[in-house]
Amino acid sequence: MQQTSPTLFFGLNYPPETTGISPYTGAMAAGLARRGRAVRALAGHPHYPDWKVAPGYGQWSRRENVDGVSVHRLRHFIPSRPTPVPRLAAEVTFGLRQVFTRWGRPDVVVAVSPALISSALVRLRSRITHPTTPFVIWVQDLYGLGLAETGQGSGMAARVIRGIEKWLLRSATMVVVIHDRFAERVHRDFDVPLDRTAVVRNWTHLPPMPKVDVAAVRRSHGWSDDEVVVVHTGNMGVKQGLHHVVDAGRLAHRLGERVRFVLVGRGSQRDELVDRIAGEATTTEIMPPLDHGAFSEVLQAADVLLVNELPGVSEMCVPSKLTSYFASGRPVLAATDSSGITAQEIVTAQAGIVVGAGDPVALLDGVKVLASDRDEASRLGENGRRYKERVLEETSAIDRFDRLLTDLTTAAGQTPPRPKKSTKNGIFS
Repeated sequence: MQQTSPTLFFGLNYPPETTGISPYTGAMAAGLARRGRAVRALAGHPHYPDWKVAPGYGQWSRRENVDGVSVHRLRHFIPSRPTPVPRLAAEVTFGLRQVFTRWGRPDVVVAVSPALISSALVRLRSRITHPTTPFVIWVQDLYGLGLAETGQGSGMAARVIRGIEKWLLRSATMVVVIHDRFAERVHRDFDVPLDRTAVVRNWTHLPPMPKVDVAAVRRSHGWSDDEVVVVHTGNMGVKQGLHHVVDAGRLAHRLGERVRFVLVGRGSQRDELVDRIAGEATTTEIMPPLDHGAFSEVLQAADVLLVNELPGVSEMCVPSKLTSYFASGRPVLAATDSSGITAQEIVTAQAGIVVGAGDPVALLDGVKVLASDRDEASRLGENGRRYKERVLEETSAIDRFDRLLTDLTTAAGQTPPRPKKSTKNGIFS
C-alpha cells in the first residue's frame, strides 16, 4: 500500500499503559502501520490507572517510535484523585495541547473517546484547519451515559456533557463503536445515521497463553488446592463497585466458605478498598498489576474469573477484561445488570453465569454454583475461548478498521483538493 500522508491518532491513553483502552489504541495504530500506513499518534504520557506519570516520562513534549508508530507525547494536568472536575481539567489541558500542536497534513484523523472533551477540542480544530479530512471518532465508552450510570453527573453538567457528546458524534465522518448495542444506542440517543456507524470489536491484547502448571502457580501465591479462587483484574474504579466483592469476602469468612477473592490491578478506589479490607476480616486480597506472563498464569490458575459492576451500570461500556478472560478458558461470573451489555456478552458466548450487581450473597452463591460442577465450568471456559477465536480476533478487527479508513480516504479524494495555505511556520501547520 503506497501512502505519504499519515493516519493521525489522538488518544489520551497509549502504551506502555497496559490496562483500559490504551492496549487497543496502541495495537490498532501498530497494526495499521504493519499494513503499510504511515501512522502518527498524539498521546498523553503513561499515567493510568495510577494517576501519576510513569518513571522516565513527564517531559513537556517527547517523541518516540512505538511498534512502527511515531508517537508524540504531550504533558498535561494529571489529577491525583480522578473525580469529575479534576478529570475534566485533565481532558481540557490535554485537548489544548493537541489543538496547539502541529498536525501536518494527515489523510484521516482518528480520535479515541474517552477522552470526550479533548476529542471535541480536536474536532473543533479539525473543522477549522482540516475541513475536508475525514474525521473518525472511535468510541470505547459512552461518556454521558457513564456519568449517569455511576451517579457522577446530574443536572446542568450532565446536560452539557451529553450535548458535547451528541455534537461530536453527529459531526464525525464515521463513528466506530465496539459493540452492536453501542451502535444502536448512538443511533437512538444521538441521532447518528446508521450508515455513519461501524462496529469493530475489541480483542484480547495478550499473546497466546501457554499452558501453565496450575498447582505451582497457586502455591506461589499462597492459594490452597481446596479453596475456590475468584480473580478480578483491571481498573479499580467507581464503575467496578469492588466494595461489594470485599463484602462477599466478609460473608465467606463468616460462613467458613473456602472462597478467596483476588483483586488484581490499581485504580482510583484502590486505597479505599485496602482500608475496607483492613477494617474487618475478609477473604478478599489485592495484588498489584502483573506483567503479561504472570497475568496469563493467574487467569489460568483461577477457578472463576469475575466481572463486577456497580448497580446501574449496564450500557456505558464493554469491559475490556472479557477478551482476556475468554482467552484463558476459565468460566466467568458477571455480577451486573442482567439486561446490560456485559450480561449479553456472557450469555452470547455461553461462557459463564450472571448474578445481580451489588449483592454479596448472590455473588458468593454464583461462585459456589460454578465451583460445584467442574465439568460444567470447563465447558463454559471452552465456550469463551471459542467465542474469542471466532468473534474477538485482532487481525480481523484491524483489517476491518483499515478498510474503513481506505473507504473514507478514497471518498475524500473525490472532492476538490484543499488550496495550499501559507501557514508553513504557523502553529496550526
